[in-house]
Amino acid sequence: MTQTPAPAPAPVHWKLVVDAGDPHAQADFWAGALHYAVEDNSALIERLLAAGALPGAATVEFHGRPAFRDLIAVRHPQDPFDADSGTGLGRRLLFQRVPEAKTVKNRLHLDLHPGEGRRAEEVERLRALGASVLREVKEPSGAWVVMADPEGNEFCVH
Repeated sequence: MTQTPAPAPAPVHWKLVVDAGDPHAQADFWAGALHYAVEDNSALIERLLAAGALPGAATVEFHGRPAFRDLIAVRHPQDPFDADSGTGLGRRLLFQRVPEAKTVKNRLHLDLHPGEGRRAEEVERLRALGASVLREVKEPSGAWVVMADPEGNEFCVH
């Protein structure tokens, strides 16, 4: 008797959640940094408001449309998304409001790879968006620039 092989498990859907003092400013920065799209959840928010399931105080106007006050995500523009809610179904960063400021080194960070010979140009582009250079690293394993986003979260440009 031949057994049918078990189906391969589906990949796990994930998002990276980043604590933020101002999630909307962080979303704008990272959307610009990564060439991502800020998610538009306005249709979902309007339905929740109309149903009384979301208080108006939990929303803000962001880029001329209603948004959640305390969280917003950015997504890869070519990844699928739920048209009903505006929520991305692929590569995403979600920024959630927290009351405390960042105080210690990140335990997780993004490495950006702009392409061969483009590091200096990318560092300047990111500085124009509001990032700052923390240090330049040159080691036998390679070279990169350690930067911080507008709220001080470290990331590297290789």
